[in-house]
Amino acid sequence: MVKRSRIVAFFLIVLLIAAAMGTTSKGILGNIKLGLDLQGGFEVLYEVKPLAGEKITQDVLSSTASALDRRVNVLGVNEPIIQIEGNDRIRVQLAGIQDQNNAREILSTQAKLSFRDYNDKEMMTGADLKEGGAKQTFQDNKPVVEVTLKDANKFKEITEKISSMESPTNVLAIWLDFEEGKDSIKKVDSQDNMISAPAVSEVFSTNKVFITGQFTVEEAKELAGLLNAGALPVDLKEVYSTSVGAQFGEGALNDTIFAGIIGIALIFIFMLVYYRFPGFIAIVTLSIYIFLTLLVFDWMNAVLTLPGIAALVLGVGMAVDANIITYERIRDELKLGRSVKAAYTEGTKNSLGTIMDANLTTLLAAAVLFFYGTSSVKGFATTLIISILMSFVTAVYGTRLFMSLWVKSGFLDKRKSWFGVKKKYIHNLSEKIDLMSLPTRFDKIDFVKHRKVFYSISIGVTLIGIIFLFVFRLNLGIDFTSGTRIEIASKEALTTEQIKTEMDKFDIEAKDIRLAGTDDKNAVVRTVGVLDKQEIAELKDHFNKDYGAEPNVSTVSPTVGKELAKNAMIALLIASLGIILYVSVRFEWRMALPAVVALIHDAFFIITIFSLLRLEVDITFIAAVLTIVGYSINDTIVTFDRIRENLRFSRKVKTVEELENIANISIRQTLTRSINTVLTVLVTVVALAIFGSDAIRNFSIALFIGLLCGVYSSLLIASQFWLDLKIKELKKKGPLNTAKEKKQSMEGQV
Repeated sequence: MVKRSRIVAFFLIVLLIAAAMGTTSKGILGNIKLGLDLQGGFEVLYEVKPLAGEKITQDVLSSTASALDRRVNVLGVNEPIIQIEGNDRIRVQLAGIQDQNNAREILSTQAKLSFRDYNDKEMMTGADLKEGGAKQTFQDNKPVVEVTLKDANKFKEITEKISSMESPTNVLAIWLDFEEGKDSIKKVDSQDNMISAPAVSEVFSTNKVFITGQFTVEEAKELAGLLNAGALPVDLKEVYSTSVGAQFGEGALNDTIFAGIIGIALIFIFMLVYYRFPGFIAIVTLSIYIFLTLLVFDWMNAVLTLPGIAALVLGVGMAVDANIITYERIRDELKLGRSVKAAYTEGTKNSLGTIMDANLTTLLAAAVLFFYGTSSVKGFATTLIISILMSFVTAVYGTRLFMSLWVKSGFLDKRKSWFGVKKKYIHNLSEKIDLMSLPTRFDKIDFVKHRKVFYSISIGVTLIGIIFLFVFRLNLGIDFTSGTRIEIASKEALTTEQIKTEMDKFDIEAKDIRLAGTDDKNAVVRTVGVLDKQEIAELKDHFNKDYGAEPNVSTVSPTVGKELAKNAMIALLIASLGIILYVSVRFEWRMALPAVVALIHDAFFIITIFSLLRLEVDITFIAAVLTIVGYSINDTIVTFDRIRENLRFSRKVKTVEELENIANISIRQTLTRSINTVLTVLVTVVALAIFGSDAIRNFSIALFIGLLCGVYSSLLIASQFWLDLKIKELKKKGPLNTAKEKKQSMEGQV
């Protein structure tokens, strides 16, 4: 009898969730903060250097960060990110800023106001101003800055002294960031930091002073804001910076969202066609997963970056993986002859541990990436961590809730074909066929028989890779070598010679010029030297005027480049050690060691391909490698989990042939899952590579290579390596007792 109330409950729950999503999605999307790579803006990492006789302490860093925050308020930037890093660094991120050159100047200038006589002697400083006493006003219909002094008598004495001097020495020059030994009122070419030099012909007994100059209203407001914000207590040196033009950001956002929609739509179609009714349930839960991920992002007040969108799209692939693992187990149980209810119960129970292990190891890689990554990579890691957690919630609890309503309603009892299982593959329970005896479409393939061939292929590729790396080396980006990266956009096709000519105008020696984008309308230039803020400002102004768009400019100092390279190696090492430890505890060390060997194998293969194709290796490449570490171990653990299960079914292993049979059967049983999972993730990766932003193209290529390599290494390297280690154990110890502690009965599950 069909319990229609459960089916009605399903539709009511789905309708309620859909209504909630429909009414809140617009607000959530509107609330999510976009990173500078999606809306334009710039990021700079300052090394904080002490002034004479000072020391850099946490208090000094805090006061500097506060001063920077007050300056950002002058710029009118919403929700800036200002973070203290380590013992002597401060990172500032300003997304959506319109005039990046002006913002850069305002942030880094000392803003030390001084009043000096004709001999450059300091008469007053910013310390003589009343706190918050500067404001923009007008004098003779011209914008000026009015400042309020603490002591009117002091100003009276100063003007009294200067007014008694002969012309042209009776001046009171007003300077911003006067440099001793360089700036002077007597030198016409050394007055860049001088605001004005009014002549003083009378005594002023007032605490109001007007700073005049060739100001616009905005410039006068900014100067007043700077004076109110106060001088910086330190010197700031740029050691890393990146800037993204608004047009670049908007284009990257649109391209990546479009690519994501295509990738997710193809996944939905695949799940519906291949898994039928469970595929429909997966589409429902995946839609909820996307909504929940964005909701959590909004609650966390997190910043969504370009790699973050990529992580969200890739997270769909991971969420699909959990569904595929569950559905494949249910299909296996149905093939054994179980009823739909019994197959659902066994399938969901037996798949839970596998899903847990796979997600936890991927979570480990994401956590390492977050801890050691830079800001954009942290954005990717943050989204990936949220995606993993939300995919677990929706795929485990959501899928089970929706499936159980249908299964327990009885509606599916006689509709096994709705699970994508053909009648001819379904056995009768009376045949007493267990999972190890269940036929697969890969039964004719003996995977372990040719393991030496697979070893030879991998060793051969590794040796070739070493030669390639020795000869060609890696095409390292500025993240690891230091220098400047300039990304230029044009409305018309560009040529290498044209870009070189433009660089020559600024005496910039281009190490490498590469054309990119549709019809060569983009160009990427890398230089050895690190451009300073003045050079960057001139470059941006020139290309904005002549080409209609500001170029993206990133700079990395040699110190930061070395740190990024070191952190990348540490991250890979910690991820590998963490996985060894986890797999050793959950499985055995004979599985942990092959798992890490497979990871190193995959990472090295990606590096080799990038060396061969001369693709640029930047910080997002490390993010891709660590993501592959997560995906690869995911694949490996699913296979090892089935090997462990089949070992327990076997109870006691006496011969090498039995071990080989267990390995073969386990690989065959998980191969469909591996193919389907990598296919769904590959769909999203290919969509990102083809339709997504150029900024993550190499990232997508690295993922594509790694995903294919990960399936190969999980099934044909890690599993085979485990087999050889297990054979040695068998020969050393004799028969291996692999029985379950608690026997799983098949009785009563009809």
